[in-house]
Amino acid sequence: MKASELSEKSVEELQAALGGELKQQFKLRMQLSTGQLNESHLVKVTRRNIARIKTAMNQKAGE
Repeated sequence: MKASELSEKSVEELQAALGGELKQQFKLRMQLSTGQLNESHLVKVTRRNIARIKTAMNQKAGE
């Protein structure tokens, strides 16, 4: 997910995307803790996506 894509979305769309990423992060953490996760880099990618979404939301709030 790119920052340019996020800047085009509305606050409601960003909140929905944030909810989806948080659910994905939870699933990945559970898989990691049980040893079922083969692609451990997805945890890092998801965490960064959450940060990008939160940053875009804060920027929209400041406008």
